[in-house]
Order: sequence, then C-alpha cells, then structure tokens
Amino acid sequence: MDLVVLADVPLGRLLVTAGHIVSQRWNRLLAEHGLTQAGMGTLITLARHGELPHRVVAERCFIRPATLTGIVDTLERDGLVERHRDDADRRSVRLALTPAGRARVAELTTLMQARAPMTSVDADPAKAEVIRQFLLEVIGTGEEPHVTSPDARPEGRAC
Repeated sequence: MDLVVLADVPLGRLLVTAGHIVSQRWNRLLAEHGLTQAGMGTLITLARHGELPHRVVAERCFIRPATLTGIVDTLERDGLVERHRDDADRRSVRLALTPAGRARVAELTTLMQARAPMTSVDADPAKAEVIRQFLLEVIGTGEEPHVTSPDARPEGRAC
C-alpha cells in the first residue's frame, strides 16, 4: 500500500485501516496459541480483575453478554476459564481463570513484551502516550476525534 496516498486520507479512515491491519496481526499471533482476540480479552480482563460476573466481563470487553457466552464456552472447553454460580444470587454466573488460564495469560504477556516494536511509536514512550490518549478519547467519547492540520500543532510537540 502506498503510504503517500494514505497521507491524504481523513484521520478517521486511517484509524479504521490501522485497526484492521493490527487486528489481522493479532489474529495471526493469537491463533498460534489457540486463542482469538475476544478470548484473549476475556482472559486479560479476568487476570486483571479476578473473578467477575459474566455481565461485567462483557461490559469490560465491549461485547454483549450473549456474545461472551460462546467465547466462554470455548475458553471453558480449553480449560482456561471456569463458571461458578454466585452464592449471593444463584441466577448470576461468575467467571474465573483456571491455573491453565493464568499460565496462558503469563505466556502471552511475556511473548508480547519480548517482541520487537511494530512501529517507531511503540519504541518511543512519548509518542505512544499521545496515541494512547487519542485512542482513549475516541473510545471514551464515542464521537469523532478533533482533526487539526499539521500547521495547527503547537511548536515542538511530537507526532
């Protein structure tokens, strides 16, 4: 793909294109370890927060509870996640990592941290923080990001 042509593409479209490409890379890496992005997101959520209600995991993974059911079926079949009835509310199901699930998260975390940076942004903490803040704003507001021309940037500001 010609990056010069992409320089004229609106920022929102670049974001979609970049997301698609990164998604494909993640899919290939995770497939080597028997996971999908949704499965890994579920495992990471449980690793960070411990046992959680099914509904809360779905919210934190930005998916519907019904969609999470199939993901958890696969993770449970593979011995990575367990379902437990909530003692306080028997209608509620809680999800927890198994020891194998914790080991899988640790294995993939180590692998991801050991990989060479994908871009110069990954290698530069200052650039990465600017991009991180932009993405969090896009995700958090649900609105289109504010787009400025390169000439409108304050002097000395990276990216």
